[in-house]
Amino acid sequence: MTISPGNYDITIYQGATFTQQFTWKDQNGTAIDLTGYTARMMARTAVDNATPFISLATGGGIALGGAAGTITLTMSDAQTAALAAQYGVYDLELIDGSGNVSRLLQGNLFVHKEITR
Repeated sequence: MTISPGNYDITIYQGATFTQQFTWKDQNGTAIDLTGYTARMMARTAVDNATPFISLATGGGIALGGAAGTITLTMSDAQTAALAAQYGVYDLELIDGSGNVSRLLQGNLFVHKEITR
């Protein structure tokens, strides 16, 4: 399925547990069943940067909610504390059971530095 990705900026607070949930819905507002899908997300300080500073995937920071259509991103407080970059760009892709890739979201990613350490 070809979709136009949504633009959504993400903010992560360094040193705090990060959780962000999205629900993929069709044009009628009905959740799209994600059973059989996997997902991946990377953030880089620049599009052309070879090394991502965040890399999440299904079973490693991304949980899919099957028929509910939910995508939950999670990073522990230790993972966010280790983030050195303060700004980047990201995209979130879903892969169906046939291997077709859809970019669901893209945007800027901001990391607010921790003061209490």
